[in-house]
Amino acid sequence: MYLPSADRYTAMPYRRTGRSGLLLPALSLGLWHNFGGDRTPESQGAILRRAFDLGITHFDLANNYGPPPGSAEVAMGRALRTDFAGLRDEIVISTKAGYHMWEGPYGEWGSRKSLRSSLDQSLTRLGLDYVDIFYSHRFDPDTPLEETMGALDTAVRQGKALYAGVSNYSAEQTREAARILNELGTPLLIHQPRYSMLDRWVEDGLLDALDELGTGSIAYSPLEQGILSDRYLHGVPEGSRAAGSSPFLSAEAVTPDLVGRLTALNELARDRGQSLAQMALAWVLRGGRVTSAVVGASSVAQLENSVAAAANLEFGEDELARIDELVEGAVRP
Repeated sequence: MYLPSADRYTAMPYRRTGRSGLLLPALSLGLWHNFGGDRTPESQGAILRRAFDLGITHFDLANNYGPPPGSAEVAMGRALRTDFAGLRDEIVISTKAGYHMWEGPYGEWGSRKSLRSSLDQSLTRLGLDYVDIFYSHRFDPDTPLEETMGALDTAVRQGKALYAGVSNYSAEQTREAARILNELGTPLLIHQPRYSMLDRWVEDGLLDALDELGTGSIAYSPLEQGILSDRYLHGVPEGSRAAGSSPFLSAEAVTPDLVGRLTALNELARDRGQSLAQMALAWVLRGGRVTSAVVGASSVAQLENSVAAAANLEFGEDELARIDELVEGAVRP
């Protein structure tokens, strides 16, 4: 029987989410990969238990995480019934809807029909009465934003979600979403954008908008699908995501130019006493503008390596300048 570590809250930094009362760990565990039907419940349980022991209280999901779609929520639901039984009040569960989940016109995007149906399905898979955060996973250009945000507001008012969030929205879309939600009486708690050393689009207005709105942020893909780790320092290894059939990362993207930049970044990380992945995570969290960073894990060791990044989140001006120099002009994989 699992007994959580007694010192699980001593090392992990917790950050306030915007102007809300919700604190999130600096590192959250994402269940996008590694929690589908292609992994054993034993390996999944070991990662989840170790994450909680290390102070990770936030588990990030979406309706279509797997494979197959929905299986990550099933895996999390199993953990909530077994290892985490009696610990629900110490855990933050988030899920999302907006990308393709089921066939037909209601299985994706941002209609009230789609979002409310998806949330009910997610709650069934998780075995929960409510999730802590429910996101619109992407902006729907063909549905009035008032309808999409109204569905989030309804979820909160019905008690099926405690907070509302958006993901992959532009700065302008985020401002309008927040305005609508504020008028409805449900603040926009958080935005989940893609953000890394190699993908800085959020710096062109989104982070400023979130600061002004009092909305938190949680970065996904801070390691660029593993590119910002030591795995690709010598090209594309067998068994890696780039060597497979992943639609998110191809072998052709790992160019000699990119490998050279990664090698130099790795040397800088070593001088900081960190791995490249740890430095990349620390860089995203630098300065406190980002509330949390979502990390994935295929093993307990990989998870522990990521969490160790929280021990050193400070950068000197010379280090930041060197990172800017090394990534300038780099093509995002």
